[in-house]
Amino acid sequence: MQCPRTPSRISDSLHHRLNSYALAASAAGVGVLALTQPAEAKIVYTHVHKSIGPNQTIPLDLNHDGTVDFRLKDIYYTSQFVSHIGMLSAVPAVHANEIEGSSKAWHYASALRAGVSIGPKGPFKTGARLMARVFSDTGAQRDLSSCGTGPWSKAMNRYLGLKFLIKGKVHFGWARLNVGCSGLDVVGTLTGYAYETVPNKPIIAGKTHGQDVITLQPASLGHLARGASAIPIWRGEQ
Repeated sequence: MQCPRTPSRISDSLHHRLNSYALAASAAGVGVLALTQPAEAKIVYTHVHKSIGPNQTIPLDLNHDGTVDFRLKDIYYTSQFVSHIGMLSAVPAVHANEIEGSSKAWHYASALRAGVSIGPKGPFKTGARLMARVFSDTGAQRDLSSCGTGPWSKAMNRYLGLKFLIKGKVHFGWARLNVGCSGLDVVGTLTGYAYETVPNKPIIAGKTHGQDVITLQPASLGHLARGASAIPIWRGEQ
């Protein structure tokens, strides 16, 4: 009989933040027992809304331990062959971290749909993964242009499959984005990300509700002291 896996210890910084929620709840007269206990969490979901455009980078710290796990990089450049190239890529910030995707041309990152299982059987790859690109040629092939190629070129609510380490143990997570092109640039919006606290356990892309989910909204942390109205920004969804 296999011994059941136990959740990895949630980072000290995340514990501190969750304890702050409980203190705010007490100050507002809200029973702490009404809040889902952090120790029971299996998925930590962070709701965000961050736009990314040319020459911008968004860091992803999936488990809120102060260490960047991945970066979303949007770049553009010119060359002697092509007048303009814009690209959005997902890049591991730590060498051991990996992104689900193809090793075929351009090393694309997979644009997963909600409900897909992200776990040990996934085709994870090391190194940067291209999501989408656009280009325009004003040289020898003046009519050659593209408004978005790649699996993320016209993506709405698609998911990056992510594999990363916490204290040397493998965990899985995802990042949800909308991506498209604006003129000759790739633009996108990061709308959320999550990770599974149990090592080696798959996570379902887009799962943000349930008793095993804690929801965070980092931009609202400063409002906790305002009382009960701040409490619903995190909870295990019922």
